[in-house]
Amino acid sequence: MDLDTLLRHFFGTDDPSALSEDEYDRAIGQLKIGFGVEREPGRRFALWCLMEALAIAPLPAEAFAKEPKLKAAADEYLSAAFRMERFGEGE
Repeated sequence: MDLDTLLRHFFGTDDPSALSEDEYDRAIGQLKIGFGVEREPGRRFALWCLMEALAIAPLPAEAFAKEPKLKAAADEYLSAAFRMERFGEGE
């Protein structure tokens, strides 16, 4: 599952910033519902990553409280993103 596919599925576009505020809020609501009902671990993690990219993701400890492997993966994802952000600031 790739980011573009998820964006098109939930937002109907590759560019959520092109949506009206109501359309965006509706899509965010659907994304949160999708995350909440998803049971397949890989899809659940992909939805969390999209939510993280949109700055709406719950903390890994909350999102994956009953899934220690996914929590660890999400923590590592955030650590890597933080390192990349700091690396970009040094340029």
